[in-house]
Amino acid sequence: MPAVWNRAILVSVYAAKWGSVHMDMGGGQAGAKRVESGKRSGMGAVRRAFKSLFNVREGRASYETIRKRFVNGSRLDGMHLCILIIAMLIASIGLNTDSTECIVGAMLICPLMGSVLAISYSVATVDRHLMRDALLGLAIQVAICLTTSTLYFLISPLSTETNELLANSSPTIWNVLVALAGGFAGGLGNSRKQEPATIIAGVAVATALMPPLCASGYGIATRDLSRFLSALYEFALNVVFISFAAHLVLLALRVPLHRDINDDGVVTAEEEVEARRLSRRMRLRLLLATILFAVPCVFVSANVVSQAMSENGGSIFATVDQYEAGLTTKELAVICPGLEEYRVGNVYVCDAGTGEMVQRVVATVKTADGLSSMEKSQVEALIRVHVADLDSVSFVTE
Repeated sequence: MPAVWNRAILVSVYAAKWGSVHMDMGGGQAGAKRVESGKRSGMGAVRRAFKSLFNVREGRASYETIRKRFVNGSRLDGMHLCILIIAMLIASIGLNTDSTECIVGAMLICPLMGSVLAISYSVATVDRHLMRDALLGLAIQVAICLTTSTLYFLISPLSTETNELLANSSPTIWNVLVALAGGFAGGLGNSRKQEPATIIAGVAVATALMPPLCASGYGIATRDLSRFLSALYEFALNVVFISFAAHLVLLALRVPLHRDINDDGVVTAEEEVEARRLSRRMRLRLLLATILFAVPCVFVSANVVSQAMSENGGSIFATVDQYEAGLTTKELAVICPGLEEYRVGNVYVCDAGTGEMVQRVVATVKTADGLSSMEKSQVEALIRVHVADLDSVSFVTE
């Protein structure tokens, strides 16, 4: 009997241990599941918070209000055209006198942005009648702007090409980026519940629609076809990418399509299907046309970067020419035809009196043949024009 009892006790002990092991394993699996579920819920919360943070549909105005804002901005009247002419005149003066203040002031009052945003709304809603009116209105305004700027540059006594004229007739990929940002801000600003005037004014400054038109007028006045085409292309590039970015905003806002294709006040099932088909086709064509339209500016940008790298010794970032070594080299080559190399910079030398290391500005002129005393004096005098704190000049013959 004692042996039987002993075996029974051992079996019960093993059974209890085995059960506890299974319970621990089960509890561990359940805990793991709870941890995994907690991780999923945490990631879901982060995803929802991120989506809510960048939710452009929150705080939007009604679809009717959005339509009125986009459509009314493209309507032409006497007040609109007078402001346009005044803004164009101010911008032309700014380009002609290299005045950034005048250009910014002209862009702040420029009403061209309304027509561009109306085009984006007509594409997003597949409203062909609105697109026709918006394109016609933009074409009329462009013609008025070109006429105003051309007349100004024809009568202006200043005929030099300023930095602003050059900058606003060189289309690059950076114009595309600015236009995308401006179009996004313009579309978003016009769709808010609050009055969007402040945002639109900032967009007008950022996208710079008027200066390229002014530069185009300068090209007409000076009969410079390349300047005219380059500036006009920069303007068109801004228009296309502003419209494209604003169109993306309207798609994100889920602005309803213009389904009454016949404009008879009744939307049939056939018109519903046709509106969706036109929308898909128009979006595909818009995407392809936008990409193709940007191809020339990509090549121009590549040439600009390549030129900058060649001028900066293979680096894309310009180094600060503290002593105007580049300009001095060109001037020295005129008075010293045998010039091989010119360098200027700071060196540390030991002061004979104090024994300390002191900094000196030293220029080195390397020539193919030796220079006379008079030629050395002329070279040193020219260098001192650009390097006021020059300490010495060393001449080296190859």
